[in-house]
Amino acid sequence: MSDETWQEPALPATPAVDRTRLDFSPWLFPAEATEQQRSRQAEFRRELNKRAGFTVADDCFVSELASVQNDTLRLGARTTVAAGAYLTGDVTTGRDCTINAYTVVRGRTALGDSVRIGAHTSLLGFNHTYTDPDTEVHRQPLTSAGIRVGDDVWIGSHVVILDGVEVGDRAVVAAGAVVTKDVPAGAIVGGNPARVIKWRVPGARPSGGTDGLAAAVSAFADRARARAGALLDRCFTPAADGGLFVDTPHAAPTVRAQCDAVEISYLLLGHAPPHLPQDNLIERLRKWQDPRTGMVGPLLPNGSQRLPIPGLFDPEADYHVLSVGYALDLLGSRFEHPVHVVAEARPKEVLAGLNRQPWDTNAWEAGNWVDVLSTAAHRNLALGVPGQPGAVEALFGWLLTQANPQTGMWGSPRADDGLLQIVNGFYRASRGTFAQFGVPLPHPERVVDTVLTHARDVRVVRPEQQNACNILDIAHPLWLTRRTGHRAEEVTQLARTLLTNAVGHWTDQQGFGFRAPHPTTAGLATTVPGLQGTEMWLALIWYLADLAGVSDALAYRPRGVHRPEPAGTLARTR
Repeated sequence: MSDETWQEPALPATPAVDRTRLDFSPWLFPAEATEQQRSRQAEFRRELNKRAGFTVADDCFVSELASVQNDTLRLGARTTVAAGAYLTGDVTTGRDCTINAYTVVRGRTALGDSVRIGAHTSLLGFNHTYTDPDTEVHRQPLTSAGIRVGDDVWIGSHVVILDGVEVGDRAVVAAGAVVTKDVPAGAIVGGNPARVIKWRVPGARPSGGTDGLAAAVSAFADRARARAGALLDRCFTPAADGGLFVDTPHAAPTVRAQCDAVEISYLLLGHAPPHLPQDNLIERLRKWQDPRTGMVGPLLPNGSQRLPIPGLFDPEADYHVLSVGYALDLLGSRFEHPVHVVAEARPKEVLAGLNRQPWDTNAWEAGNWVDVLSTAAHRNLALGVPGQPGAVEALFGWLLTQANPQTGMWGSPRADDGLLQIVNGFYRASRGTFAQFGVPLPHPERVVDTVLTHARDVRVVRPEQQNACNILDIAHPLWLTRRTGHRAEEVTQLARTLLTNAVGHWTDQQGFGFRAPHPTTAGLATTVPGLQGTEMWLALIWYLADLAGVSDALAYRPRGVHRPEPAGTLARTR
């Protein structure tokens, strides 16, 4: 080929190194995009907006190299999604948000205005359940509490934010943080797990000595862990068959005492009680289940067992659906049989049972009935037994339609104890249903109003009047509704006050009595420290500490009956 005929090949108009420049740096798009690129992006937005549940504002940029697989997607003005981003589930953003390269946003996630997310960060608004040790995790149902991020938030690169977290306005999440709990507004958090490092907004720092409270909580938890072995020893009665736990020294053994011992040991020591081999504990709890009804009958004073009364429900056996089921979870096992009396209940029987409960005179008893029914349904679902078609839906439908829109609860106040019954009944009913299955409450802000009104009743909250049931039934509903932000300052202050009281009720080597100790109540059997009181106070202290923002200082988190995360899903009933 002659020099006259050879020509050097023309280079592309856009060098290869710059061909995806705007996909990976979408903030440059408004200033640098050509008319052809703007036209192509507009056409891509139109295609996205044709999908059901998609709303992408006209001035957004979504890279064609992003993976957008959402059920619903709503992107506010000037929001950008860079190349390599992976979006699924239900995602909503405000204006001026950035989802940078290789960011993962999955599940139910809502971003406020001006949220900037660094590269390689994951917001995971769902979680796998793993309650059934005999079923592979990927075959077990998912739960989704969702993630909420406020306005003007900067989330650095390589951050992981887990399901159920709320990040407050004007917060900063440092690069590499693993966020497992709510981030206060105006805070700068970092680490694994993420903790407050300092404050971006100095005025946002909680007043009133929160650091001192965290130190007191930490000191309490250290004492509790150091004395856990002694308090379990105190309530164990050796015998030829291996021995049994009792609630308090010299009391008769009970089914619940065995389960409370398991919960306390796992909470404070991280393992099963050392008094019996774990396999023996599992075998005993499973053996106590009556295969005919699926219920667990009570123990007699000599340690033998009475069969449960058929039907919905034997009052001496009903709580064992909760206590034994969750103890077996902690031990890595489960019930051998379904709870037949619930699996066989038809919708009309569920509704009849709900309607005959004493909601106006004893709402706690009614809530207990609901808690046992729904927990039995959860246990049955884990065994692949969904029950009669429509039965669980009838339960939730009744609760949703019968909740009082003024109180958010079920039942009526009583002249002799005010709101006590409906608040305590609400805790039991909502724990077993909405909380256990991760379903939103019907009137959460009214629940907050009702609980805060109830918490002003000195018959319940005065230190010498406190008992584990009444304080737990305040703490859990406020924790369950915390993401509403409704009356948040009042909730935090109440939690701090009750938490300060609660850690002061501890007795070294012995734990907690059901009722708080006080000179005016000395000698009452309910103030004697035991397993039930200890299990309940340890759990409610975590809820109060989390509301007060100091739960990290405890270094424990409930995993049994009082676990904060949903334990299952209703998906398998459909």
